[in-house]
Amino acid sequence: MFLTIPTLLTWARIAAIPLIVGVYYLPIDGALRNLVATVMFVSFAATDWLDGWLARKLNQTSAFGAFLDPVADKFLICAALLMLLQLDRINAVIALIIIGREIAISALREWMATIGAARSVAVHMLGKLKTMVQMVAIPFLLYDNALFGVIDTRLWGTVLIIVAAVLTVWSMVYYLRKAIPEIRAKAR
Repeated sequence: MFLTIPTLLTWARIAAIPLIVGVYYLPIDGALRNLVATVMFVSFAATDWLDGWLARKLNQTSAFGAFLDPVADKFLICAALLMLLQLDRINAVIALIIIGREIAISALREWMATIGAARSVAVHMLGKLKTMVQMVAIPFLLYDNALFGVIDTRLWGTVLIIVAAVLTVWSMVYYLRKAIPEIRAKAR
């Protein structure tokens, strides 16, 4: 199931990364650059929901798709965070917390799979909430302008990315607490 419609949407999310980053190197007005990057990010982030829905609807779920989907999410979020860091729109500590957690939990899941305990670190609603908050915060920070002339997207994006960082740490603690009993049991 390497080239199903849902999997192609997931691949599109990965392919979008250089396009979104590349917008910031175009010789266009800064506000237009922010708008284009924001629209692209939101459009491709929406494929996260769409590919899962289509996979279930078309009965095209696969182990490969289940693997690739969170990888695409992580790539998209990490690339956007690095771009925002370069643009001085987020704090380096926030970016490090979010990116570091993604690496740590991915490694934990891989290790738990090798010891036959992958179910103990299966995706939890807390992790999904963290991803959702990130997917809302990032476009606000990319846009970096008054939305509808009223909403300060830098302020709201900053607040939301801090909430996302808190959820990031909370979800990491949750996954580690679920994994520790399995690790101890396998160590005996």
